[in-house]
Amino acid sequence: MPIRLDPNLLPRLLTAIQTSQQNINTATQQLASGRSVNQLSDNPAAVAELVGNHNQVGQDDQFLQNTGTLQTRLQVSDSTLSSAVAVLTRAVSIGTEGANGTLSAADRQAVAGEVKGLSSQLLSLANTTYQGTYIFSGTAVTTQPFTLNAATNAVTYNGNANTTSAQISSGNSINSSVPGSQLFTNAAGDAFGALQNLYASLISGTNVGQAVSQVNSALTQVGVQRVAYGNALNQIDLSQNFLNQDKINLSSQENTLVGVNPAKAATDFSQAQLANQSTLSATGRVLSLPTLLDFIK
Repeated sequence: MPIRLDPNLLPRLLTAIQTSQQNINTATQQLASGRSVNQLSDNPAAVAELVGNHNQVGQDDQFLQNTGTLQTRLQVSDSTLSSAVAVLTRAVSIGTEGANGTLSAADRQAVAGEVKGLSSQLLSLANTTYQGTYIFSGTAVTTQPFTLNAATNAVTYNGNANTTSAQISSGNSINSSVPGSQLFTNAAGDAFGALQNLYASLISGTNVGQAVSQVNSALTQVGVQRVAYGNALNQIDLSQNFLNQDKINLSSQENTLVGVNPAKAATDFSQAQLANQSTLSATGRVLSLPTLLDFIK
């Protein structure tokens, strides 16, 4: 009859049972999470890399959020300048018509009235806001950039000449605004001054052609400055593409680092269950065997 030579097998048997149960727990966790590393003790080196990976993903997400907000602001700015170009283009067309000498005084008065309306449109565009702040006042975003003196029809710029910049990815910044003084009251092309001169010239019937040339210069200047917004939007597109691709790469690296093959995880789980059942069965059989002490008694 078989007997147990070691009467104190319990500690070793309990250790074997605990080990087999831990293998089941590990296999279950890996199968459920799809990851081979679920706690620091599983693989400290992999966990350290994983922390760096997650930090980079978080940074990418923050940049994507920032560029998304900035992109919308720049699009509003660019759209506003597109409307400003349309206003100035219309003013050139009106002025050219008034300069050909075929309009009567009454017709010139009517055309001058339209120019005045265009000037009001441009003032409204130049004072455009986005999310409660002015987009063409430099860094003085809470200050209305342009005000009209009703007595003289002169427009004054109240913002500053500073530009703002924004970081769109690690180590990559762009200028995110152009001050209104560069756009609408630039010495190379003063849009408000040119429209005011065109209005006065149409009323008086003199120097209309010269006034049209001034509006043309202002139109050119707005177009030149508008390029900055187009360039910034292109850079944002490139940055967003880079950040999204970086997130894909980081996800792939994480899967390589801690991911598990579902088929292998299922096999490991089955094997761990079988091993646990075998350990429990063997333990039961061993503990039921008599020891030498049983015979001595």
